[in-house]
Amino acid sequence: MADGEKILNVAVVSAERALWSGQAKSLVAKTPEGDIGILPGHEPVLALLVESPLRIEEPDGTKLVVAVHGGFFSVSDNDVNVIAEVAELAEDIDLERAQAALARAQASGSQDEDELGAARRAETRIQTASIAKGVSAR
Repeated sequence: MADGEKILNVAVVSAERALWSGQAKSLVAKTPEGDIGILPGHEPVLALLVESPLRIEEPDGTKLVVAVHGGFFSVSDNDVNVIAEVAELAEDIDLERAQAALARAQASGSQDEDELGAARRAETRIQTASIAKGVSAR
């Protein structure tokens, strides 16, 4: 990174644990209004997160993908804090298990909120793991 080039300081935490913290060139999150990209110098933001992959690009170009299941994030003075209800690094996701969970949820045909939530979480895990396969490993 060139001298004087700005970076983001990012922290990703869930209710269970601190998941990741470090520096980043950019971050892309999904809000109820759609995707939002964050670069150094971004205006302050406080926004809800929807169930989706969170994409972080580190200063060396390494890409990190995190499945976030609800929560919010804030941006202020190049500090980005992501507070997720549940979050998982893509590398920690068992793709076969997520696919099996999605198949079970779809097969039940239930409209129960718990079953629908399980299907959404499985879909997010599958999407996150799939995105991570296309980026450099962490």
